Amino acid sequence: MSVGLLAVVDDILTAAVKASAKTAGVVIDDAAVTPQYVQGITPARELPVVWKIALGSLVNKFVIIIPIALLLTAFAPWVLPYLLIIGGSFLCYEGAEKVLEWFGVSHEHGEEEARDEKRLVWGAVRTDLILSTEIMLIALSSLDPGLSIWMTLAVLLVIGLVMTGLVYGAVALLVKLDDVGLRLMKSESRGVRRFGARVVAAMPAVFRVISVVGTVAMLWVGGHLVIANLAETFWHGPEDVVHVVTHAIEAAGPVVVWLADTAMSAVGGLVYGLLIVAVVVGVTRVFRRTPSDAAH
Repeated sequence: MSVGLLAVVDDILTAAVKASAKTAGVVIDDAAVTPQYVQGITPARELPVVWKIALGSLVNKFVIIIPIALLLTAFAPWVLPYLLIIGGSFLCYEGAEKVLEWFGVSHEHGEEEARDEKRLVWGAVRTDLILSTEIMLIALSSLDPGLSIWMTLAVLLVIGLVMTGLVYGAVALLVKLDDVGLRLMKSESRGVRRFGARVVAAMPAVFRVISVVGTVAMLWVGGHLVIANLAETFWHGPEDVVHVVTHAIEAAGPVVVWLADTAMSAVGGLVYGLLIVAVVVGVTRVFRRTPSDAAH
């Protein structure tokens, strides 16, 4: 009995490791995107906010994504590409808004409201839903189709738990590095104090880089989701353009091909996201017009 159970656990962990390897890129994106959501809150609330986002991520995976993915895979697999297009569109929209903010253009609410903890958590969990959906769907597509439904469920649960722990463990470490630096500055060792001071001094630049990387990751993943799933549904045009470019530079090596693919996905995601922002702004202005405005 115990030997059989150990064999099942070993099969689950082996399948989870193999499937997880293909999700590494999106996991890195998720870890890069999340820290920007805890900026602007007090240091004492950073870890509690990260914990709330991590719990939201687990709810996303265990309550929403995995059950729906298994049901759709069994009964309506044709729906999945359309859902991923919607998710990718949302990421492109979010990324485009961030880019516009870099240039001082924003139609969001005031600074005080933007830093409200509930809004920050909700925004992070909402973005996590899209990234977690891609993580879990990539993992699901990588599993042996011969696995039973229960083995598939167990593997996805393990992947969801491990990936959430990795992402938000890394995020928690990033947001508390400045506190670690401050502690090191109190050391009796002069060298340790200098290192701590350098850590503290570097953190603003680190978070600026993380913010940029997170925004690019949103556009990259969002653009890739839209391009790839449009090709699976009704429009091959964008993916054909990507294939033509990557095929033309294949001789340069896989790294260059990957960089070109990523850049085109990010640029495509930005252009598409800006179009969505323009539509959202236009629709919002129409609905915000008062009757007196309409009369004039």
